[in-house]
Amino acid sequence: MSGENISERSIMADEYEVRMDLLYTEEHEWVKVEDGNARVGVTDYAQKSLHEIVYVELPKEGMEVKQMKPMGTVESIKAVSEVYSPISGRVIKINGRLRESPELVNESPYDEGWIALIEPSNLNEELKRLLTPKQYANLLRKIIEKK
Repeated sequence: MSGENISERSIMADEYEVRMDLLYTEEHEWVKVEDGNARVGVTDYAQKSLHEIVYVELPKEGMEVKQMKPMGTVESIKAVSEVYSPISGRVIKINGRLRESPELVNESPYDEGWIALIEPSNLNEELKRLLTPKQYANLLRKIIEKK
């Protein structure tokens, strides 16, 4: 398939990286399960669509979040976009580096630019509602075709 470059770590959907070890939402957030907790951020597609990110409104530590409900925002010079929690639970850690360096979301959306770590309340059930890497890559391809 053209525009597809498959490595062990990721799939490319056109110019957008889709990591193989994550699950995704249709609103372009990702989640990675680590030691029973869920690390959350926005996808490569989301950060490229927003362009230059200038501010990230982080959730508060201790805040209860619900699956697919807003937990913060990402602001760019072009737009403000809500960040939806892929998983319900309690925010146990935020990426405070984003306060001073919101551009980390652009530079490293899957690593340095993560947004929050959540202690999930219904992990196994909610993971079933998320997209696999292949499903998310297919969603991106459909979006790209429509452009």
